[in-house]
Amino acid sequence: MPADTSPRWRRTGSAVTAMASTARRLPFTTGTAVVILLVGLSLGGLWNSLSDRSWYPDVAYGLPSFEAGRWWTLVTGSLLCATPADYLLVTLGIVLLVGLAEARLGTRWAAAATIVGQLGAVLLAALLFLVLRHADWAWAQEQARAVDVGLSAGALCAGALASAALPSPWRQRLRMGLLTYVVVWLLYVGSLVEVEHALAVTGALIATHWLKVPGAAPTSGRLSRREWRLLAVTGLVVIAAIQTVVWLSPSRGPLGNTEGQGGSGWQLLISLVLIALLVNGLRGGRRAAWRWSMALCLANVLLGLFVAVAYVVAHIVGAEVTVTGAAVFVPAAVLWTAEAVVLLAGREAFRARRPRRRERGHAPATDPHPAGAHDRTADTDPQERATDLLVRHGGGNLSWMTTWRDNSYFFPDDEDEGYLAYRVHAGVAVALGDPVGAERTRARTIAGFADMCDHSGLVPCLFSATGQAAGATGRLGWRSVQVAEDTIIDLPDLEFRGKAWQDVRTALNRAKKDGVEYRLVALAEQPRPVQSQVRAISEEWVGDKGLPEMGFTLGGVEEALDPRMRVGLATDGDDHIHGVTSWMPVYDGDGSPHGWTLDMMRRRDGFRPVVEFMIASSCLALREEGARFLSLSGAPLARTETTEAPTVLDRILDQLGATMEPYYGFRSLHAFKAKFQPRHEPMFLLYRDEADLPRIGLSLLRCYMPSATMRDLLKLPAHQG
Repeated sequence: MPADTSPRWRRTGSAVTAMASTARRLPFTTGTAVVILLVGLSLGGLWNSLSDRSWYPDVAYGLPSFEAGRWWTLVTGSLLCATPADYLLVTLGIVLLVGLAEARLGTRWAAAATIVGQLGAVLLAALLFLVLRHADWAWAQEQARAVDVGLSAGALCAGALASAALPSPWRQRLRMGLLTYVVVWLLYVGSLVEVEHALAVTGALIATHWLKVPGAAPTSGRLSRREWRLLAVTGLVVIAAIQTVVWLSPSRGPLGNTEGQGGSGWQLLISLVLIALLVNGLRGGRRAAWRWSMALCLANVLLGLFVAVAYVVAHIVGAEVTVTGAAVFVPAAVLWTAEAVVLLAGREAFRARRPRRRERGHAPATDPHPAGAHDRTADTDPQERATDLLVRHGGGNLSWMTTWRDNSYFFPDDEDEGYLAYRVHAGVAVALGDPVGAERTRARTIAGFADMCDHSGLVPCLFSATGQAAGATGRLGWRSVQVAEDTIIDLPDLEFRGKAWQDVRTALNRAKKDGVEYRLVALAEQPRPVQSQVRAISEEWVGDKGLPEMGFTLGGVEEALDPRMRVGLATDGDDHIHGVTSWMPVYDGDGSPHGWTLDMMRRRDGFRPVVEFMIASSCLALREEGARFLSLSGAPLARTETTEAPTVLDRILDQLGATMEPYYGFRSLHAFKAKFQPRHEPMFLLYRDEADLPRIGLSLLRCYMPSATMRDLLKLPAHQG
């Protein structure tokens, strides 16, 4: 970018104007920070510690002040900071957390959260130590005599409350950050201010469940696989950092002094190396790393539990027994317990396998039913073999999805015939789409797949298959039901003319006016900042769904990173990405794509017609590369209305589609695609017997949402009403 050559006075004026604008938009935040700094300036607290002044106990809040009748300290103490460093930290907390609350919730909510959170945390802490000081607990007795100053508890309360109005995954990240901060400092430092902080954050997070917070997302904000991995890694990093700090700088917490309890340097080094190895494995979602991490969690939890029980028993019986290590092992057990909870809750995110050059069989290691997978090419990775067959023989519009991870493969006896990709859930083998291979062999591939399932005790079915496959299975006595509709745009004669294309032309013109450009790229070859923006857009979209991230026929960023896929980016002059689409190749047997199928389509708020712009631009760009058609893919459980009388199964599927609509918007998406005047081709579920349908339905649910809990599924009809 060109250097800023404007005069210094003009740049300074612009900065002042920006600050003044911010102050007008955030009056409570600005006013609070200014008042605290002015009070500190007038008392000299910005360069000298006020805690050393003789009058400090008379203006600080705490149990001693309240017992002496100095209730005004709730005000005076909130406007002061004990040390110059505290002024920096408290002011920064006000600007960031209270400012966030005021920007998201409004001035009244931010002021109420800060004031109520501050007063509530201070008074509750005093009440807590009023009760605990009579116990035989030196820490509680010491904190009951302590006083404190500062508005930090109110700032933390405001920030925690404001988290409810943040989009995912930032909502979860802020909450976990605040909880980690207050828990760690409470366990290892445990002064009066840490207790107040813990009460403020906990109270605010509880309040978000029953307060109608302005702008609060009504969804659960489920985490993506990447977020679960990041959370588990962060937990181990925090634990490693704490171990290092305890060893380097001991402190006194609720359970005693950590001096000399951090272990030897060699023990610390071994622990850090082990955690580093686990962090590397968890970051990649490795199952082995998950198992070892769970084992390490359990060992530390049991050790901490043993020490805690010994500590309690020694105090109850009054025995002259010294329990060493409680100040380290018990807090560590709490953190390891939290890490274990994260690992268990996000266990589905840790299923990745290391790629291997040679793999026996044709099913992933997680496939419990490998029977029938012939071993004629045991030295070839089945995923690579499937990709090679697809490129050589061609396939349907969804066939590229069969090359994604988590699929198992059925290869007929003739190794060059083709394959079916499938997944096993609830005793059902769900094959995705039509068989891949020469057209004359596809019916034989389906028959062989059914035989393999019979020998393995599985129920076979094909999902999102075309009418051609439906005809082949019909000759075998199978049944079919339409479950989706493919929407196809023919490119050779495409022109955006006429009233029907008005929205598309408007989007293209608006993009040109606003400086938004379209780039068709291989995402894997893009710089890290571009990939990071794409991930952020995807995670925000996923996190605000009321149910877990879907898979199977719905890919994401990981799939888009395949160098053979194309990714469309809508960017402005500042390289800010407004939207992203990913396109899967469709091969017809000549080794090169003759069409492309839309997979991921996600956007940010801002440039409103970004989706219309990206699809229209993709049509033009891919036609220039020789593509004959684009498939906008089929939205599950969505189809064009027909005049035919619906069957009972049709009505069940329609009701299921209506139930899922508020969460995933399949029908809205299907209606949106009509703007591009596509032709429609039905997509079917192919099955052998109506008695298999309940199991098939459950299996499909697990294919799309393998990590969904029963609670997730039960809340669908509740929210629908």
